Amino acid sequence: MRDVTDLELALHLADVADGITTRRFLARDLSVDRKPDRTPVTDADLAVEDAVREVLTERRPDDVVAGEERGGTAGEGRAWVLDPIDGTKNFLRGVPAWATLIALVDGGSPTVGVISAPALGKRWWAAAGEGAWSSTGGGAAKRISVSGVQEISDAYVSTTHLGTWVEYHSRESYLRLVDACWENRAFGDFWQHCLVAEGAIDLAAEPIVNPWDVAAAKVIVEEAGGRFSDLTGQPRYDGGTALSSNGHLHGTALGLLGQP
Repeated sequence: MRDVTDLELALHLADVADGITTRRFLARDLSVDRKPDRTPVTDADLAVEDAVREVLTERRPDDVVAGEERGGTAGEGRAWVLDPIDGTKNFLRGVPAWATLIALVDGGSPTVGVISAPALGKRWWAAAGEGAWSSTGGGAAKRISVSGVQEISDAYVSTTHLGTWVEYHSRESYLRLVDACWENRAFGDFWQHCLVAEGAIDLAAEPIVNPWDVAAAKVIVEEAGGRFSDLTGQPRYDGGTALSSNGHLHGTALGLLGQP
């Protein structure tokens, strides 16, 4: 493989991951274990992360790798942050809404992000200063941008699981946001942030996330013209919570979610 840019490498890593996940999706012999936090992990999760790490060892030997399954920590230098399968519960149940998330974090901020959801036939990607893009069914790249909705009463909002608001933040505050919006769904996980980036919905809020859940989403949303922060309003991917928006609605949403 010739010398490539970081974005080109990230897209290649997504191809490697898709080759594994598409073979294992709906496989009758899929192996499923339970991690200490009670979340599931499949043989496909492990195989993807191992394969991606192998390529990175060859192509970017000086970079750190931090993945959901094999560990590692992103510091202030260059680090690849990986979620081999975001939406593992969907994956093991045969629901096609799952994806591989690949981000390059440099200086504490994501600069490259790729989200590949082959069962949906969708891929989203971005690099700092280069805009956000998507493709459908492996077709031509299309530049994407957030919506222009400016009133919260016209907004479409999504979360992952209402129960997590009870445990980690405030069910009442999320329902306050829902009541202020025009429509709500729970598209969940990576997909809702990608929908914000392409302007299909306007807000996605999560009361509990890991860095690998949202590192790629952050740069994609921002390069699409939106805003990404934790629920305190800090523009970070590792704050443990997440809010993505079209930018216009961000402050209003933070205010509603911050109320006791």
